Amino acid sequence: MSIEEKIAQLTSIFVDDLIENGDFSEAKAEQLIKHGIGQISRVAGSKLGFRPREVAKIVNKIQKFLIEKTRLGIPAIVHEECLSGLMGPSVVMFPIPLALASTWDPDLVKNVAEKIREQALLVGVKHCLSPVLDLCRDPRWGRCEETFGEDHNLVAAMGIAYVRGLQGNGDRVYVVATAKHFAAHGVPEGGRNIASVNIGVREFRNIHLYPFEAVVKLAKLKSIMPAYHEIDGIPCHANDELLTKVLRYEWRFDGIVVSDYWGVRMLNTVHRVAKSCKEAAILALSAGVDIELPHNDCFKELVEAVKKREIPEELLDRSVERVLYVKYLLGLFDNPYVDEARVPETIDGHSYRELAREVARKSIVLLKNDGVLPLPKSNIKIAVIGPLADNPFAMLGDYHYASHIGLVQPDIHIVSVLEGIRNKVDPSSVVYAKGCEIQTSDLNMLNEAIAIASKADVVVVVVGDISCIFDKNRCTSGEGIDRTDLSLTKPQEELVKSISNLGKPVVLVVIAGRPMSLENVQKDVKAILWCWKLGAEGGNAIADILFGDYSPSGRLPVSLPRSSGQLPVYYSRRPSSFGEYIEMPSKPLYPFGYGLSYTEFRYTNINVEPLEVPIAGEIKISVEVENIGRYEADEVIQIYIARTYNSVALPVKELKAFKRVTLKPGERRKVMFKIPTQLLAFYNRDTKLVIEPGKYKVLVGRNSEESIFETTIKIVGETIELKERNIFTAEAYIE
Repeated sequence: MSIEEKIAQLTSIFVDDLIENGDFSEAKAEQLIKHGIGQISRVAGSKLGFRPREVAKIVNKIQKFLIEKTRLGIPAIVHEECLSGLMGPSVVMFPIPLALASTWDPDLVKNVAEKIREQALLVGVKHCLSPVLDLCRDPRWGRCEETFGEDHNLVAAMGIAYVRGLQGNGDRVYVVATAKHFAAHGVPEGGRNIASVNIGVREFRNIHLYPFEAVVKLAKLKSIMPAYHEIDGIPCHANDELLTKVLRYEWRFDGIVVSDYWGVRMLNTVHRVAKSCKEAAILALSAGVDIELPHNDCFKELVEAVKKREIPEELLDRSVERVLYVKYLLGLFDNPYVDEARVPETIDGHSYRELAREVARKSIVLLKNDGVLPLPKSNIKIAVIGPLADNPFAMLGDYHYASHIGLVQPDIHIVSVLEGIRNKVDPSSVVYAKGCEIQTSDLNMLNEAIAIASKADVVVVVVGDISCIFDKNRCTSGEGIDRTDLSLTKPQEELVKSISNLGKPVVLVVIAGRPMSLENVQKDVKAILWCWKLGAEGGNAIADILFGDYSPSGRLPVSLPRSSGQLPVYYSRRPSSFGEYIEMPSKPLYPFGYGLSYTEFRYTNINVEPLEVPIAGEIKISVEVENIGRYEADEVIQIYIARTYNSVALPVKELKAFKRVTLKPGERRKVMFKIPTQLLAFYNRDTKLVIEPGKYKVLVGRNSEESIFETTIKIVGETIELKERNIFTAEAYIE
């Protein structure tokens, strides 16, 4: 391979640059990718709006050109955003990752990822830029909605399930998953996107690297993406200790490292650690970045750098080998084409919508219920009020196509809350008023809402976030949409209070993209349903809960603060973080793991053994759970471990195991847990991974603040140092 051909494999190009008059242009390709190309960026998610069948045709034409018209005939990897479904028009949308995490059901998350894989393969996408494994520990950060929550153990479990579902849980790799943003992107300074991350090495390794290490070792991850930020002055895209020492040498990662979009150039333009694009490319490649996305912006400068011996050609060879290896794993050298005849006009089948509705339903969290829910389906007049009630965009996260691209109208049918309610009951019994805009008040709208609500038996008020990327005038959540105030916007708070003053029972439905504070309104309403961005079937799922066809069973994967002034408010804080404020308690309004049900559960026959556990042993826990209410429902049993004394200060408690179980009225099931002591390992003063003996509390609870049972165990033996982690999740099963 020539130097130009090698570097071509380490670069990418936007599909838009290869399009003329709505179709692939061979003339442009001969000019731009004559030496081949590593990846093609965003065919499905292009702003040009290609439908699925058009995507497949364009992908085939690009591959045909590369194979037949370039000297080496190497096909390209086509990548796309896949966070909540394949990003593109006419593709059904699943709930956002925070909703997936709210199910506390890794098997369900794996099912979603398998469906996303199916969507991607239909159109020739072989590389998905997901999942996000950052921890949502500063909810001011607008990208919280892309995460699986605040807890590294929950994020790891969800990440493993997602990667296995997307890539395939065997020797063959169907679609490459990309874990991002490596690492600790969820704790930026001030909650501002891409800002500095200021954490110590032990917190970095114990908490933030944990989910990434888990998917590399247990799910055989094949792609990873560095984060935009810097840590202690070293940008992640130029951090050889992170991208080479930890990732390659310690974890033995054998996939590819792809830059975040324009992340290489930002070494020059944002971080100012490189004086030119060429210098940025040298830094990134030397650190361990294999491919520059989304365009050959800086890596093209490597041609000159190699010829001038500013960088050894062996570095190119190292990355080229990795890229070609992944292409081999994907089967691109055997057959890079897709069967266009199999591609539908829309990827919107019944199985997709059925799964989207199931996930949405299982993710909804009941925060409060003063006896008003579930609602009856007849002999009731319902007022549906709020700026998000009849807004399909309310159901979309920032990485759903319509909101990401900024379409005026959704590209596929999305069920709003109003439509979902009208699907469930006699439509003539439902009245609607908007009440306000998200960020602006309108007295006429407010008066109309008050008039309509005053004549209803119950009022469903739908408020929350609108998500997109970088549009601060339109949105309140998403990439580049960071906030200092986590309350509902003022017009929405005013609407809730005005309606509640009528004395009618008010059900508050919050459709959120990030953890928000409901401190100012939670006392004014009778019930609260917490709903994330629930995708195409969100409105139907919410109606299923409102009218009792399904008992709410979601559990919060984050803590909901009382105020922005409390932050950080995640549950697994260290022992010294016990101080109280003048204005309010230090604890969140609703804790991590919290969620109510329409039924009641009774825990009995809880057993923990042995009480003295060998240093390299396991803790066995059994719990019997009985549904003593009137509704079939799911309970999520949560096991926390609280530490007493260790050689370094560690979180006072951490989630170590969980299991979701479905119970009919009167049904009782026994749930078993096995927690290896390796899950208690941490990095000590010398940054060695160790398990220390001592006393630990085992807490069986419904959430991080409410323990049903606790007992003390003792880990016995001498401190042992582990060469590496190889266990990341506990075993949980139902007898």
